[in-house]
Amino acid sequence: MTAVLEASHLHKYYPGVTALDDVDFTLQAGDVRALLGKNGAGKSTLVKILSGAVLPDQGEIRIDGQEVTIKSPHDSFLQGISTVYQEMSLVPGLTVAENILLGRWPTSKRLGVSFIDRKEILRIAREALGQLEVDIDLNQLASRLNVAQQQLVEIAKAISFDPRVMILDEPSSALPSEEVDTLHRVVRRLAEQGRAIVYVTHRLQEIPKVADSVTVLRDGKVIGTIPVAEATPERITQMMIGSDWQRTQWQRDAELGPVKLEVRNLNRAGLLHDISLELRGGEVLGLAGLLGSGRTELLRSIFGVDPIDSGEIIVGGVALNNPSPSAMKARGLGLTPEDRKQQGLVLVFPVEDNLTLASLRRVSARGVLNPGKERELAEAMVEDLQIKTASLAVKTRTLSGGNQQKVVIGNWLNTLPEVLMMDEPTRGIDIQAKEQIFALVRDLARQGLAVLFVSSEIEEVLDVSDRILVINQGRITHSRQHDEVNLEQLMALVMEEINL
Repeated sequence: MTAVLEASHLHKYYPGVTALDDVDFTLQAGDVRALLGKNGAGKSTLVKILSGAVLPDQGEIRIDGQEVTIKSPHDSFLQGISTVYQEMSLVPGLTVAENILLGRWPTSKRLGVSFIDRKEILRIAREALGQLEVDIDLNQLASRLNVAQQQLVEIAKAISFDPRVMILDEPSSALPSEEVDTLHRVVRRLAEQGRAIVYVTHRLQEIPKVADSVTVLRDGKVIGTIPVAEATPERITQMMIGSDWQRTQWQRDAELGPVKLEVRNLNRAGLLHDISLELRGGEVLGLAGLLGSGRTELLRSIFGVDPIDSGEIIVGGVALNNPSPSAMKARGLGLTPEDRKQQGLVLVFPVEDNLTLASLRRVSARGVLNPGKERELAEAMVEDLQIKTASLAVKTRTLSGGNQQKVVIGNWLNTLPEVLMMDEPTRGIDIQAKEQIFALVRDLARQGLAVLFVSSEIEEVLDVSDRILVINQGRITHSRQHDEVNLEQLMALVMEEINL
């Protein structure tokens, strides 16, 4: 059988880095291929070459056995390849339907004049979104969608091209479990229709549910392609990392310090209801809840990004009833945001700048930046966090997801915080980078820092936390010590229905 897609001997070089080293990748019609590897393994580079965003330095690409040249995303579309990137590309001021057909709005003529055919836009968009089995208002502005809904609209946009090859880059990273199951069903149905699917993921538990085969990259090379029946977590991890990998459990070896952060009866209309909590120095407090439960809203309200209607926030014994980010930073709070690319980094800035953006007062005098001091702080943080970068001068957007996340964390650690709130610090990064983040959190706690930790992966919250609060519909419903609950029990608490 002729392969739908065949890439041969692909090479891609960046200054000081070989991103792809003689990569071969073949895909048959109806095959769902999971593409795995650590951050920096070459997955994103391969995806960008196939989608026309990046040109290879060497190699060939064939579609149905015919060599093709893909120099742009438009060329990729013409060859029947449609890509859904992890980073959203919706236009906030346009509706869901308009975004799905963006750049391809159908027109009709009346009296010899062409008009945008809005009924046809709605029809095509409804058909594309309908394949995902989700109910999203087509007339809703994209700016009003949550992250999960935005991801589904991105996938619907790709489906609307009726592609032969679909590339899904971390499509489930922002989805709650029930919508992930829907996504898997849709992917399987698309494959049954004869489409070839490249499914990039860091979630190993997804693989047997959605994939037929698995390709693993490491250090820019293809380590192997195996059928899904042979893709045990242990084997995949060994292929990705090159040696056996074992997740370590958090063991506390020091007493907790005084209360660093206290929240009393915090309310925000429709989102947060009568929330109270305490966080001590040296403590990792996990916040477990489903998407939309109020996790991010709580952290943003504590930090003063979003206003609160009532309640009290006490930092180091001082009450702040109307917090603002600048006031909270001055009191020793830091927040690593959920969306690192949009809210945590300036991607076109060098690594050095991004590591000191939140601590400019430490690297300047009388309003004048001290480049030597800035470089000193940045170099120390690169070493402390083991940030993999060719130099401090490279653009932050060129780093892998795991290293970008370390830059976000390093930026806030340079403010010398007493309390660090971490919202989804492991989203979209590989298993080894996650373990490095976990080890960092534990080390910070040992040094006396108070950490409020949020993750969609419930097992991560359980692994890293001393104590866990369950949040459901904007309410704290349960509190458990780490050793009082196992994963199954915590999942049940997170997913239980509450009577309001």
